[in-house]
Amino acid sequence: MTRTIWLASYPKSGNTWLRMLIANLSAVDDVPFDINSLPDAIASARGPFDHFTLIDSGLLTHDEADALRPRVYDNQAYGAADDEDDAGDTITPVRFVKVHDAYTLTPRGEPLLAGANRAIVIVRDPRDVAPSLAHHSGGTIDAAIAVMADRGSSFCGKPDRQKNQFRQKLLDWSGHVASWLDQRDIPVLRVRYEDMLADTAATLRRILDFAGQPATEPAIAHAVACTRFSALRNREHANGFREAPRGGIAFFRRGESGAWRDELAAAQVARIERTHAPMMLRLGYSLSMPAALPRAG
Repeated sequence: MTRTIWLASYPKSGNTWLRMLIANLSAVDDVPFDINSLPDAIASARGPFDHFTLIDSGLLTHDEADALRPRVYDNQAYGAADDEDDAGDTITPVRFVKVHDAYTLTPRGEPLLAGANRAIVIVRDPRDVAPSLAHHSGGTIDAAIAVMADRGSSFCGKPDRQKNQFRQKLLDWSGHVASWLDQRDIPVLRVRYEDMLADTAATLRRILDFAGQPATEPAIAHAVACTRFSALRNREHANGFREAPRGGIAFFRRGESGAWRDELAAAQVARIERTHAPMMLRLGYSLSMPAALPRAG
């Protein structure tokens, strides 16, 4: 049986960087892992669903697909190969799977994200998420802030077109984080993006210990060296990155903590803090505007 570990995060919170770190643990001869060979393990992919269910997912509504997605994850957890695996591959003991979905229930009342043993939940200061999300989507920061405040927001959720991924219900930023931290179905390790930046090796070790994935200290040190943002930006500039948004927008942008201070206007900071102050304080992010503090009583 393969142990599935969800790598869960609101978009633009460090999920891809963590996947790069994990991939580089197995780098051969000190050669960095090819960023365009990153495993396609993502919970919202349609390919494994179509393979396991023998149903063309394009014929289903979002809710109909969601009702069946838990069965696919159950099958994957028990070691069944999917279309993205080579038939001769040996199943690894731990399978890390990227998830942007909030932790929600299907129309039948069961967890959408079944079949996992644990979840690593990556969180990031929403004031840094907003400009990064705007850059990635090619929109404005104000539009990104509005999406982050919308409990009905989703990826690939429009009914008049079919994406290569299933609908991913995001909720608002605070609701997304709470959905993972407050569920009681599987154990969760909360990881702050800022802590990954401050001490990448120690944070990666904590993640691997939680997941039950062995790794030597030299392997961790090499993975950290291979995934510094300057190195990732250079490799994307040289070879492109298949997960980058269309229109020539770079995926690896700044990768900094606190960059919001020179990217957001005061009114934008205030909007984010007023909306998300309780969750920000819960995660240890200080507020810059006293008016955003929750009122007593």
